[in-house]
Amino acid sequence: MSRALLIVDIQNDFTEHGALAVAGGDAVASAVSAFLEAHAAEYDVIVASRDWHDAQGDNGGHFAESPDFVDTWPSHCVAGSDGAEYDPLLVTDAVTHHVRKGQGEPAYSMFEGTTEDGKTVAGILAGAGVVSADVVGIATDHCVRASALDAIAHGVQVRVLTDLIAGVAAEPSAAALAELAHAGAVLAQSGAA
Repeated sequence: MSRALLIVDIQNDFTEHGALAVAGGDAVASAVSAFLEAHAAEYDVIVASRDWHDAQGDNGGHFAESPDFVDTWPSHCVAGSDGAEYDPLLVTDAVTHHVRKGQGEPAYSMFEGTTEDGKTVAGILAGAGVVSADVVGIATDHCVRASALDAIAHGVQVRVLTDLIAGVAAEPSAAALAELAHAGAVLAQSGAA
């Protein structure tokens, strides 16, 4: 039985100066780095995801000139751009697997992505015998929510470390956390990790 840390989309376009800036994104990047420095050895697998959208086209309707910020969004995290890179405050040395998602299509969950050699998150976790995972990252009300729900659906016991996440807006973020708790996730502070 092993344990994983899932780090969701701590990227330049989702932190303070990005195309889809989330307030507190830089603070999450710094806090996750400090957490990794203290706790990385406690995890058998550490997976970090990034949106990695195609430069051409609308990525399956994900990008729009007049986005509704529900199902359509401004251009963000374009593959190879600075916006798609990890926030520089996030130290990724301990990450064992890097996952890219959303290539040509909408993708919120890290489980929709693959590593450069084609591995899926579900395959990585199953191969390592992961039974529990802590989830951190951006954004609580979108990609953190989707990734944690998919982990639960794959039979993983999930803890969301609530001091290591940031959401787009307070109300949908609170609703996402309530949904996750109802689905079986434990909401905890990183000090309890």
